[in-house]
Amino acid sequence: MTKKQQFLLEHNKLSPLNLQATTSLLSRFRIEKISLFKDNNWPIDKLRRPFILWFTSLTTEQKENIKKKKI
Repeated sequence: MTKKQQFLLEHNKLSPLNLQATTSLLSRFRIEKISLFKDNNWPIDKLRRPFILWFTSLTTEQKENIKKKKI
């Protein structure tokens, strides 16, 4: 299991349905917030809050567009 997959599992376990993530959303988050990543690590304690803030700032249309694209 990759570190991104571990982050995804932990985040989704802690989150309500409306904040559930997908691998596509995580990939887009990493692209848009590259400065948060020093390497291929996905530390839940450092990235979860920025991810939630980023995710909640997206419109429904943006979320749907990201889900449709495989990154």
